[in-house]
Amino acid sequence: MTRKRTSDGMEILDRMIGDDAELRELYEQVKANLHIAQLIYDARTESGLSQKELAKMLNTTESEISQLEDADYEGNSLSMLIRVAKALNREVKIDLVPVVGS
Repeated sequence: MTRKRTSDGMEILDRMIGDDAELRELYEQVKANLHIAQLIYDARTESGLSQKELAKMLNTTESEISQLEDADYEGNSLSMLIRVAKALNREVKIDLVPVVGS
């Protein structure tokens, strides 16, 4: 069976990882961190706020907001995400879904 060609980076990585459980776990964590960082960035910019302005609303530092928006940052906490969401007039939704292929 021939696979369809793709230029989607995430799909290419997924194919490269294959069945390697350790790499799969690392990939899923990195993907989650990237998703969280992007959600925070998008919500902040859609609200028309700078990192400094959001930090002031949360009584934290601009540096901490920058870290939250960094895909390499692994210190995200649910309580901080909820604080960010409330400041941006949003809510956090979490869903546990079946893993595809399991």
